[in-house]
Amino acid sequence: MSIPPNGTAFLLNPSALPGATRYPHARMIPPSEKATMYISGIAPVTPDGDLEGVNTNADGTWSADIRVQTAAVLKRIEAIIKGASDGKADLHNIVDAVVYLTDIKSQYPGMNEEWNKVWSDRESAPARATIGVRELPDERFLVEVKATAVF
Repeated sequence: MSIPPNGTAFLLNPSALPGATRYPHARMIPPSEKATMYISGIAPVTPDGDLEGVNTNADGTWSADIRVQTAAVLKRIEAIIKGASDGKADLHNIVDAVVYLTDIKSQYPGMNEEWNKVWSDRESAPARATIGVRELPDERFLVEVKATAVF
């Protein structure tokens, strides 16, 4: 069996049923000549400065969609990884991630749904922490992700 690009999943109890948990407890990277990339916290902002997942009304009020923002953040992180690796790596090279949410109770299910579209099982998913925070740099940001990738 070949080792996935982001190392081998480690589980404290590998025989336990996966249940709702689709991430490993840790990822093990064998010694090698791989590069390690530390990705800064990425928000749902395009390179042109547009904010994705936010609808602004004529009266100046706004609403935001955690699913759209999460997908946008992951897309941006993938572009960073692909760009830095000359296209040789992607989201599946992430070994560790920290997800910051401004309302963990209401936003976690939507964020996790988008996350699981990329990583459908614990064997491929990076180690992850999800943290509720009071605020992010822009009040319209619902999510920010910081990650580490190897390739």
